[in-house]
Amino acid sequence: MSDTTPRVEPRTLKGFQDLLAEDLLPRQTVIRSIEAVFQRYGFSPLETPALEYLDTLVGAGGEETNKALFRLQSPEEEDIALRFDLTVPFARLLAQYPERLKPPVRRYAIGPVWRADKPGPGRFRQFTQFDIDVAGAESVAVDAEVIAVMCDVMLALGVTDFTVLVNNRKVIDALLDGCGITEPARQKHVLRVIDKLQKVGIENIRAELGRGRVDDSGDPIPGVNLDDATIERVISFIGVNGATRAEVVASLEKALPDIEPSREALAEMRDLAEGLAALNVSEAHAKFDPSLARGLDYYTGPVFETILPNAPEFGSVMGGGRYDQLVERFMDRNIPCTGMSVGLDRLLAALRHLGAGAAPAKTVVQALVVTMGAVPKGETLKVAAELRAAGIRTETYFGKKMNMKSQLSHADHYEIPVAVIIGEDEIAKGVVSIKDLRAGKQAREAIQDHDAYRKAGTATQVTVPRAELVQTVTEFLARHSA
Repeated sequence: MSDTTPRVEPRTLKGFQDLLAEDLLPRQTVIRSIEAVFQRYGFSPLETPALEYLDTLVGAGGEETNKALFRLQSPEEEDIALRFDLTVPFARLLAQYPERLKPPVRRYAIGPVWRADKPGPGRFRQFTQFDIDVAGAESVAVDAEVIAVMCDVMLALGVTDFTVLVNNRKVIDALLDGCGITEPARQKHVLRVIDKLQKVGIENIRAELGRGRVDDSGDPIPGVNLDDATIERVISFIGVNGATRAEVVASLEKALPDIEPSREALAEMRDLAEGLAALNVSEAHAKFDPSLARGLDYYTGPVFETILPNAPEFGSVMGGGRYDQLVERFMDRNIPCTGMSVGLDRLLAALRHLGAGAAPAKTVVQALVVTMGAVPKGETLKVAAELRAAGIRTETYFGKKMNMKSQLSHADHYEIPVAVIIGEDEIAKGVVSIKDLRAGKQAREAIQDHDAYRKAGTATQVTVPRAELVQTVTEFLARHSA
């Protein structure tokens, strides 16, 4: 590059993140664990593009989602946008490929989505979602299965202290009907306010249900303008709780008006509780919570989200619900659907905070082939090929600095566990030297224990016949696999 060419400052967009190997390797372990749970419940993979026509996305998730869209234009000057979730594109797929996707359909998908939200702990503008969806099933027994998947995902990741909060949009709708709040726009406003409860607290909810309030930045937040009696009725409703799911349903029956929508909603809640019990989902892990609303407009029935009591600052790490009318945006008949989404980035941030999940790693490499002296490159490649044929993930070192210190420093930086050393003498004698770099590091950090390492049969370096290369490397790797 010419000295006169201006240099570009390397930087990352606000709300976005670069992922290096130490980020991606634990991430891939978590993805594999989640995928195994999804497949165990009969879900198969489907993918959609990152970009959709603007009219596919606008209006699907509600006013707040519309504001958060990243809008673009195609080379043909068509209005397009980056997808804000994986659910709306799935609804499009069902309408677009009716002969190939015959309900009932169970699918899972993983991919990046984009929302122009304010960044926060574990909250990014580009983030990865990992979804499951079931299309063509009306029974809330399927919603119970989705909740069971959420629980099994957390347990598979080694997390036992979690709660899946469960509610039903029909329950809230019945309350609003009983309060005389029947205008759709006003109902949605109330839902959006209730959905903020965990973030802003009950007093701010009370203010927003009334005349409104001013946020921490001094900006006004308009209220719903409900009267005081109605506000207290809503506040009392979202405060309903109980030790069991059955107790919550019984309390809701007392709190709701005796109208047909209430009876229908309560019947669904009882069926859902039955399904969860049949799936052995514990009361501790899935709780009915009338305050849960979920912010997206397309939800029509049961809604659910997973929270971590020991990491509340991360909010929900999984969420979803039933969306029985979304496909109707794209075709003249409806397909009932339900599903949930794992917010992968937020979940990983929470797992790191909790000290759970996969251990960090800088590389997948298990063995590094290093050389001393004038070793033909072909010999290095032969040793590497033999190790790879045995399933050992192997890197060859061909850096600029070929002295032994630089080669082993490379292995140390990337935490490669084993070095296979070949030199002119080793080639002449038909042997290789194999160094246990992890044990060597431990010995360096605790010299006083070095004899104990040797007595335990964990010498940090051995020289063996070439025929014993794979067996010895495998044994060295096994020392630290627990």
